[in-house]
Amino acid sequence: MSATPAVASFAPVFRADATVLVLGSVPGEASLRAAAYYAHPRNAFWPVVAAVYRFDAAAPYGERVAALVDARVALWDVVHTCERPGSLDAAIVTASVVANDIAGLLVAAPAIDRIVLNGQTAAMLFRRHAAAAVAERLGQRRVRVVVAPSTSPAHAARTFDAKLAVWRDALRGDG
Repeated sequence: MSATPAVASFAPVFRADATVLVLGSVPGEASLRAAAYYAHPRNAFWPVVAAVYRFDAAAPYGERVAALVDARVALWDVVHTCERPGSLDAAIVTASVVANDIAGLLVAAPAIDRIVLNGQTAAMLFRRHAAAAVAERLGQRRVRVVVAPSTSPAHAARTFDAKLAVWRDALRGDG
């Protein structure tokens, strides 16, 4: 048995009329403790999406989630479970990854026509563990996949404004 801590993602946040699915990799320690997506105070996710959809990034978590759902954005992670010491995506034990049923969510929300991957790790995990199942299950239905810069505080190579510009395009379908 492995001594590496097991990590499990949250349930998806979505409504059947969602048009965009944002996928992270797997929740970090702050998110797991708070039982909330993107709970680390320096993660730019909520400020970015709040700027795009014009809601208060400092509102209580439930209000932020409701605003995102009202904007027809679904939220989930690529990984259902994995082993990962700490919070860094680089520490995910790749061989331990079990993917979420992203294809099943896309069937449950048939208006989703765009997946926005939050960073390169989410993109790599999606390609390795979910893309083939999504393509097979959806058949002729095409869903555009866009990789946006990670909103994690560990990825500070881009300014907030630079991240916001790419995310705005990705969320609105221009990217």
